[in-house]
Amino acid sequence: MALPLEGIRVLDLSMYLPGPLCSQFLADFGAEVIKVEPPGGEPGRWVQPIVGGESARFYTVNRNKKSISINLKTEEGKNIFRQLVAKADVVLEQFRPGVMENLGLGYNELKKINEGLIHCAITGYGFTGPWKYVAGHDLNYLSIAGVTGLTGTYKGMPAMSGVQIADIGGGAELAISAILLALISREKTGKGQFCDVAMLDGAISMLSYTLGEWFGWGRLPERGNEVLTGGYACYNIYETSDHKFVSLGAIEDKFWAEFCNKIGKPEYIEIQWDKEKQADCIAEIRSIMAQKTQQEWVEFFADSDICFTPILTLEEMSEHPQVKDRNMILKLKNFKDLGKDLVLTGVPVKLSETPGVAKPVFPAVGEHNEEILKEINYTEKEIEELKNKGII
Repeated sequence: MALPLEGIRVLDLSMYLPGPLCSQFLADFGAEVIKVEPPGGEPGRWVQPIVGGESARFYTVNRNKKSISINLKTEEGKNIFRQLVAKADVVLEQFRPGVMENLGLGYNELKKINEGLIHCAITGYGFTGPWKYVAGHDLNYLSIAGVTGLTGTYKGMPAMSGVQIADIGGGAELAISAILLALISREKTGKGQFCDVAMLDGAISMLSYTLGEWFGWGRLPERGNEVLTGGYACYNIYETSDHKFVSLGAIEDKFWAEFCNKIGKPEYIEIQWDKEKQADCIAEIRSIMAQKTQQEWVEFFADSDICFTPILTLEEMSEHPQVKDRNMILKLKNFKDLGKDLVLTGVPVKLSETPGVAKPVFPAVGEHNEEILKEINYTEKEIEELKNKGII
């Protein structure tokens, strides 16, 4: 069965997390993804922790790809890249604005080679505006977006997220959407286009409901003190007697009523949205939840319809029956004979007719140099000369 992106070739110059995760998704659904790396490999290969000579993080976002190593700072290297562009559908990169242009490989130059090329650039702040050249990381984009300022406990310091929200949600996932939209557009027009994906923009786009609160209440939301951030008893986190935690998401009236009745506090039903009484309500429920272990509460509410879940560690999550049924965690046993299992995410989008395939194959630096260069008519002698010059 053909996968939906079979026949699509992606030249991926990106590194670390956002771009590689984007291209991994495309590869899972059939795209031929060629990592275009400098001869020493992309920096993401060497980020701690190192396992078996390469970054453990590298394996999590680079499965099912090919690798060609090219020194794009040389004219011969640029010439190789231009020849690859002529036969490509997508170029993906995450340099700061101006880097590709300074190399003579910006979109305006590349589209002269291939009118149908889709060039997707993931940057921190985008290709326009006074901050377009400013350096940044996930924390910085979330901070400017206002997300970090809203994250944390009431009257406490702003807190950092446990995952890279802007990198993934604002970068990788929006880049996937941009590329797929551009491919659909090309089907209609025959023309490619430039996709400007800024992680700041993506982080701001996640504030939809929060902006609604700001408008609706007529005041700025308070960190840790709103409906969805810990200010109400019905949507909160509680500690159990074994010092683990559970989460309650009983926003709808029926869920809250069932929860209150189940814990023997029916009088709390009518004060669900009474802001003045939330502190006392939360304190009382904390006292109640501290009387049983996490597992005891899970069993206590097993037959209830109230949006109640344990807060799991990564290890517990990987063994959860729902996660296992959905194949969302892949374990490669005794990876590279290292005596430990490599744990990867599965394919998050389930298609009924053309499901994605997560092939746990990871390219070495320049592993496919010869294969790819021969495809664009380089001879074995020329390839050897390129190696000797440090071009590949």
